[in-house]
Amino acid sequence: MENVLITGGAGYIGSLLTPMLLEQGYRVTIFDSFLFGAMPLLGFSRHPNLEIVKGDIRRPEAVQEAVRGQDWILHLAAIVGYPACAADPYLAVSTNVDGTRNVLTAMERGQKLIYASTGSTYGKVIGIATEETPIAPLTLYGRTKRDAEKLIRDSDVEHSILRFATVFGSAPRIRLDLLINDFVYQALHNRQIVLFEGHFRRTFLHSTDAAAVYPFTIKNFERMAGRIYNVGDSSMNFTKRQVALEIKKSIDFYLHEAEVGTDPDQRDYEVDYSRLKTLGFSAEVGLTEGIRELIKVLGVLHLPNLLRNA
Repeated sequence: MENVLITGGAGYIGSLLTPMLLEQGYRVTIFDSFLFGAMPLLGFSRHPNLEIVKGDIRRPEAVQEAVRGQDWILHLAAIVGYPACAADPYLAVSTNVDGTRNVLTAMERGQKLIYASTGSTYGKVIGIATEETPIAPLTLYGRTKRDAEKLIRDSDVEHSILRFATVFGSAPRIRLDLLINDFVYQALHNRQIVLFEGHFRRTFLHSTDAAAVYPFTIKNFERMAGRIYNVGDSSMNFTKRQVALEIKKSIDFYLHEAEVGTDPDQRDYEVDYSRLKTLGFSAEVGLTEGIRELIKVLGVLHLPNLLRNA
């Protein structure tokens, strides 16, 4: 039985990934600061092959203890998104960059790393972004992920780097700062969506597909080692306006297209996912199905309650 450490395992994707790995026969250790509590783990916390460790990725000694004896390190712990990083730049850098350095320092020969990066590292791209496209992130979030990628690529650690599309969908630890999740919430509870730069294109990926790429990478690691992979599906490329209109098919709301407002990441391009697709990975949950799921979940949740449970 192989041992898997998930840093940030109580988070949005980690709380979906952990039960997947447990069901597939791995022994899983979650390493998390539990900033948002442990409730996302309650559905599978009794599993005999699960260990839960409270720790800070910024503390080298805590990371070293957690990494010891693991076969796989799935490094998800991060301050995610440009608003959160801009709100506390020191925390963002110390978590996303220094925390990654701590993981690399703690790892021993034979241990393998799968790192969660982001398409935000590309910055403003003309045309289609491939894994060979030079990255030029425009936000602190993107820069911290770029710097962490460089640390990994410059190390002698066996690794694979995953650059994710914009994720959406429900999870035990729900996030409302993601574009589609936010749109559905606004449509349900405020009955309006304020849309700017509606022509901007994004590629989206459902949260369960984002989690599923990790066991896929473990199983295909010999072919994926040492390389970067865009994680998404070309069938999920939509403009922001198309997303809003898809939501409007299920919810009656007012769509206001504003002339002001900008995306700091300037994400307005298509992404090539053929490198990962060639290996056999493709998204299973489409936009319509994902929106219907969010309507069920977010329809009974209100922001004050979410904040109270954070």
